[in-house]
Amino acid sequence: MKGKSHTEPLKGARLSSAFFTRDVLFVAPELVGKKIAISQGDGKIRRFLITETEAYRGPEDLACHASKGRTPRTEVMFHSGGRIYVYFVYGMYWMLNFVAGGENNPQAALIRGIEGFNGPGKLTRTLGIDRSFYGVDLATSERIWVEDAGIYPEIKTGPRVGINYAGDPWIRKPWRYWIDL
Repeated sequence: MKGKSHTEPLKGARLSSAFFTRDVLFVAPELVGKKIAISQGDGKIRRFLITETEAYRGPEDLACHASKGRTPRTEVMFHSGGRIYVYFVYGMYWMLNFVAGGENNPQAALIRGIEGFNGPGKLTRTLGIDRSFYGVDLATSERIWVEDAGIYPEIKTGPRVGINYAGDPWIRKPWRYWIDL
């Protein structure tokens, strides 16, 4: 695995681009216990603890959208980590992903759960995530960012959800990370 573990910022501090430009197998588990901060546009900011993520790791990972190549849909995954990758599924849900890794090394962490809302579709509805978030830079955005919550939980791991189409060995990779609250 490329990269290294990240030195955590101060509690409440916004995560920098450096946090996200590492291998997704570091980024995805370390996002658990962080907080998504989202501006309501009226000066109010809501914060939600991230409780579950999944790692998607480049073109070789057949569960990763980048395995189909560079397309208009996946373009942001080929940028340097720290941007938002959203896509629409089942004609009703936006999926929220944070791009990880370096430029031209497409990786992303799917945000599967936040405190009080399990399931990626429920959380995006709660946060008001839609296509307009595609490509947003988490390090500079005034709309959405990630903060250190000063929480370093014991993280559970297991296989990713809903990727049977990818086949072995991808369906068995323990690249899902979560905490029980």
